Amino acid sequence: MNVERASVCPLDCPDTCSLSVTVADDEVVSVRGSKVNPITHGTVCAKVANLYPEFVHGPNRLRHPLKRVGAKGEGRFTRISWEEALDIIHTRVSDIIARHGPQSVLPLNYAGPHGMLAGDSMSLRFFHKIGASLLSRSPLCGGIRSAAYAGTFGATPGTPLQQVSQAKLIIVWGNNATSCNLHLMRQINAAKRNGAKLVVIDPRRVKVAEQAHLHLPVRPGTDVVLAWALAVELERRDGLDRRFIDGNVLGFEAFMEAARAYPPERAAEICGVPLDDIRTLACWYDETSPAVIAWGNGLERNQNGGSGLRAIAALPALAGKFGVAGGGLVGGAGHSFPKTIDKLTRPDFVPPQTRTFNIIDVGKLLLDENLNPPLQALFVYNHNPVIVHPDQNRMKRALEREDLFTVGIEVAMTDTMAYADVVLPACTHFEHADVFAAYGQQYLQRAEPIIAPVGESLPNTEIFRRLAARFGFTDPAFTQNDAELMDAALNSGDPRMQGFHASQIPVDRAIKMEFRGEEPVLFHNVQPRTPSGKIELESSDLGARYGAALPRYRPLVSPYPLTLITPASDQRITSTFGGLAANVGMPALEMNLTDAQARGFTDGISVKVFNELGEVYLQLRITNAVRPGVISSEKGAWLRTSPNGQTVSALAPTHKADLADGACYNDCRVEVAANEAISVGFSGKSTDHAAP
Repeated sequence: MNVERASVCPLDCPDTCSLSVTVADDEVVSVRGSKVNPITHGTVCAKVANLYPEFVHGPNRLRHPLKRVGAKGEGRFTRISWEEALDIIHTRVSDIIARHGPQSVLPLNYAGPHGMLAGDSMSLRFFHKIGASLLSRSPLCGGIRSAAYAGTFGATPGTPLQQVSQAKLIIVWGNNATSCNLHLMRQINAAKRNGAKLVVIDPRRVKVAEQAHLHLPVRPGTDVVLAWALAVELERRDGLDRRFIDGNVLGFEAFMEAARAYPPERAAEICGVPLDDIRTLACWYDETSPAVIAWGNGLERNQNGGSGLRAIAALPALAGKFGVAGGGLVGGAGHSFPKTIDKLTRPDFVPPQTRTFNIIDVGKLLLDENLNPPLQALFVYNHNPVIVHPDQNRMKRALEREDLFTVGIEVAMTDTMAYADVVLPACTHFEHADVFAAYGQQYLQRAEPIIAPVGESLPNTEIFRRLAARFGFTDPAFTQNDAELMDAALNSGDPRMQGFHASQIPVDRAIKMEFRGEEPVLFHNVQPRTPSGKIELESSDLGARYGAALPRYRPLVSPYPLTLITPASDQRITSTFGGLAANVGMPALEMNLTDAQARGFTDGISVKVFNELGEVYLQLRITNAVRPGVISSEKGAWLRTSPNGQTVSALAPTHKADLADGACYNDCRVEVAANEAISVGFSGKSTDHAAP
């Protein structure tokens, strides 16, 4: 008998859709959108609708604790009991701590599930209590944008997603909306029906650009120059809102002095976009209200990423686009929720002088013979670093260390789990309760388990409770149940909670975050929360932390002629779903006809993409959807899609961006050659690594 049950999508996506899930015989049969969340309004992306049942119940699902019996990376394991698994972990980690100290232990996790409990709750309590080295996670993705936003506006919400429908001009900048911000499209379409203009700025003609009135195919890494040029053109047109600037903006003159070095004529050459298009966009932006910018994470993935984001964020301040619904900048949604993260994760357990590592550097640090104390124990969860970290080959070498004890906690047998010594099976979000504070919209949702745990899998919270008990931690913080953890995650006394404790939010309701009974509108009912209380185009805080008080532009010099960008896929969410049948074929490489002809390529051939870090084999797709000089291949494919065990992350550099020491995936410079030795249409064989 089929039963419909309410849930929430937990994947790394700003939309956080409400779901209606069909369950039969305690199995997920189908997944559809529900209208509980008015933003997502009954629609979900095809990958969630089509792939989730296989993800939950398919052959790649981990169902029992496992112990490695083969070489690291080989993927040969034998089934063991939970008791044996916990004993092995306790014995090995305790011995490592006795020899090297607690900071020889490191958690390596990121953003697989976005539930507040599964993401980081009991897990961080455990690692804080052990005294493990701390991990700065945001540099891998999102940290640059977060730092740029907070440095400009502070911890305050920007324009809500639903207000985009009220705009008369929408600029989608570095946001592959149809693949990774689907419900922005609903708002754009509503606005267009009311006569709004749509502008898309992206080096690739993504699907949303096909619907645009104007598409500017900017060269990767030059967004700061384009934003400066728009500011200069606004000034020339007398389109700056001097009254708003005088009262609400800090650093105007210093910002404009930097911008004036890049007028539209110079910017057109650097950015590779027509001069007339820059002037047209500035004209539209000057003359149209409400006007809103909806940016994406694609902007941050280069060494000028923070500068580009800050220069873009300056535009609505310069042109006076705030203070009205549908105007300004879509961003900062996470600041809408009354989170109490310290209560949830207990940083007070952290010993003094505990070191912190950048997540991007983990591969290098694991191989550093001079690191003191060395990293000897690694816990990998909610993360697939072999596939998503820059310099993939270095990460694989690091995980191959025989003296490194690695614990994997996962739903599926990923490429990274193949390197673990012990693997613990985790629940999917359909099998445990959680609360979801989205990062792209301003509705709070809760979900309950809709099926029993598959096999012997456990929620992350219970796994770390058991680990804490095995390590002898007796503080009540390690016995709190999931309802208590939810209530620790959010301030139930805040008016935004509408009288609910987080653990009591009905699953058929989404709680809208409101400010004095209204949606947030910057300079109406919410204000900047910077040190000055103003929009800071020049930031002393960012200057002190990163030496970046103002945006700047640094050209990237490389001996390789092509820029490889790795956008989101419509078949995966980062690497999630990469192990499913729909994702086993060789990925495509998109190349402009001009670049293909210069190399004598024909459509459909196998090519080798390479630089000093590695080489990747892909199937060529010649298209004018990418600009000359730029090639594109979607991120997140697993090693089984590759004949040589390398994917696009193998080519990604490890240098850092101008803010947050963030990753620079789109600074990847490569060359491409024909590779006739590899048969076109290669598909790796799916391997079930888990013991039966």
